[in-house]
Amino acid sequence: MNPKQTLKNMSNTMKMAKKPDKDEYTQHLRLVITGILGVGAIGFTIQFVFSVVTFGR
Repeated sequence: MNPKQTLKNMSNTMKMAKKPDKDEYTQHLRLVITGILGVGAIGFTIQFVFSVVTFGR
């Protein structure tokens, strides 16, 4: 890739970017925390099921 074009693209991206307001930030934060908790719950459930199945033998 052309370094000049890459820098120009990065500059244009930074010009278009905007800082999120408080409502948008809290909405994204809520979604991320929900996703992390969901993945953790699924992992915990799988671990728990396999530990019970292993001890049941």
